[in-house]
Amino acid sequence: MPDPQRHTRALVLFSGGQDSTTCLAHALQRYDHVETVGFDYGQRHHVELDARLNVLHHLRAQFPDWVRKLGPDHVLDLAVLGSVSETSLTRDMAFRMQANGLPNTFVPGRNLLFLTLAAALAYRRGLSALVTGVCETDFSGYPDCRDDTMKAMQLALSLGMDQRFLVDTPLMWIDKADTWRLARDLGGDALIDLIVEHSHTCYLGDREHRHDWGWGCGSCPACELRARGWAAFRKGVRA
Repeated sequence: MPDPQRHTRALVLFSGGQDSTTCLAHALQRYDHVETVGFDYGQRHHVELDARLNVLHHLRAQFPDWVRKLGPDHVLDLAVLGSVSETSLTRDMAFRMQANGLPNTFVPGRNLLFLTLAAALAYRRGLSALVTGVCETDFSGYPDCRDDTMKAMQLALSLGMDQRFLVDTPLMWIDKADTWRLARDLGGDALIDLIVEHSHTCYLGDREHRHDWGWGCGSCPACELRARGWAAFRKGVRA
């Protein structure tokens, strides 16, 4: 395994959601130089591409100590992923469980492609740490979010590009309540408020309904996870 201390320049896979915003804060605390990359793959919740720009804007405005570390943002066109995926994230269909036990929100190959293209970009930009918000503790059961998958990708990318990449997964073993706590530890109440107001998680792209935990439909799997984590986080704060 690569030594994290040897990696000083990072690329954050940044969707503009709660998890990736927390990962960006983690990276800005840990690395000397940080860039961000997003992916346009024909997602139903296309509004996240606007949300990520809002999050970056407010991070720069509210956290001056991080500004000197925060480099360029990149967006990669992955329309081909949407064209080959028959999922509720890329098609107008109801959320449901499939016969294979996976939710139909699972986009096959998504995180594998994300990491491969992020690594290719990182290679060109001189970045060796890839920071991603995948999690095996409190998630929807996606196989490409598992720790074993990330370790395999780290090895494959490092061998395939002849460069030692680190796949940094700060959320892998924590639940959504702990993700809120980590955000507070990294950026205080200001970061919590920023995530609530400007990040986007809802699979339906709903920016009309405002809840204590942020914007969203309140009923899709992503909203339900976020809401449960927020409730547990706030309960811990009050205790």
